[in-house]
Amino acid sequence: MERVLGIGGYFIRASDPAALGAWYRNCLGLDADEHGRWNQDPGPTVFAPFEAGTDYFGSRSQQTMLNFRVRDLDAMLTQLRGKGADVADETQEMEGVGRFGWVTDPEGNRIELWQAV
Repeated sequence: MERVLGIGGYFIRASDPAALGAWYRNCLGLDADEHGRWNQDPGPTVFAPFEAGTDYFGSRSQQTMLNFRVRDLDAMLTQLRGKGADVADETQEMEGVGRFGWVTDPEGNRIELWQAV
């Protein structure tokens, strides 16, 4: 059986694609090139379907949630707050998995940040 090798891309609608791309570069340090290509650091990727009625993604109109691995969750959340980003007050810890925090991008998409154990 052929198998997928990993996530090949994540595509997102935006009313202003250039501005949203700049937000991801300036606030999260996502250094994608002019074609959107980004070479990630090695590490785990989670694929997890959720119940249709979940509130975990924020708005019910949001069908997916992007999760970024981060080295230091507290430092990333501080950086985002310093740039005026909409950062959730709460964080969550899952034993054996890591810590989680959330930010909402300028287009209203909730993003999860994960500091793995």
